[in-house]
Amino acid sequence: MANTSSAKKMVRKIERRTAVNTARRSRVRTFLRKVEEAIASGDKAAADTAFKNAQPELHRAVSKGVFHKKTASRKLSRLTTRIKALSA
Repeated sequence: MANTSSAKKMVRKIERRTAVNTARRSRVRTFLRKVEEAIASGDKAAADTAFKNAQPELHRAVSKGVFHKKTASRKLSRLTTRIKALSA
């Protein structure tokens, strides 16, 4: 348990930051899930639209430190490949 006043303040700060990061991560996952659902339905137009909406959200999460840059790059790359496979 935190003993000093500075340690107690850090606990409060970490709780707030954790809540914000959890909300951001959840928001990104929602956008990614919409892309996945569009791909599963086989609708290329819907998948493209959902992907275009998800891309800036994922980059925003990277800039805020919620996701690593390479994680976001990998996710986007794999989604792009799957969307391109829909048209083939």
